[in-house]
Amino acid sequence: MKEIISIIVGSKNPVKVGAAQSALATLFPGSQIDCKGVDAPSLVAEQPMSEAETKQGAINRVKYCQDAYQADYYIAMEGGVDLFDYGPATFAYIAIAHKEQLSLGRGAQLPLPMSVYQALTQDQELGHVMDSMFNTVNIKQKGGAIALLTEGHATRQSNYTQAIILAMAPMLHPQLYIN
Repeated sequence: MKEIISIIVGSKNPVKVGAAQSALATLFPGSQIDCKGVDAPSLVAEQPMSEAETKQGAINRVKYCQDAYQADYYIAMEGGVDLFDYGPATFAYIAIAHKEQLSLGRGAQLPLPMSVYQALTQDQELGHVMDSMFNTVNIKQKGGAIALLTEGHATRQSNYTQAIILAMAPMLHPQLYIN
């Protein structure tokens, strides 16, 4: 009988739930992964506009999940944007909680056109801006801006999956990460 690993994901977005399911199935191939998405407040803006705000949103979501649910792992992803000295970019922070451990990670960043960033500074959300620009519907629950701007060679889910796997390192080898 396979060990069951339960995961609560701080979002009902199928891209985020799918990424968590895929990442933990990769890391624990002999286990059955029971992954459930729940509504978890980020307590930050709908479209976080800085690294700090994005990271805080992921932490807030994962803490909410820990307080409200019982699971082996709690995973939250928060997508955000920032204007760096080399231009605007979007990225995601990952927060993973397991027992008393909290691990943070960050996905790869995608350069954004300045016109997209400027729309975001006018209180628009990235998914909506991309839907308008590329004539898509609800792209944030599909491939995301990443798929649109890379012509499908990368996706929001593939980025989240990799970031989750990397952020799991301290939980896979806790003896190496003791302070």
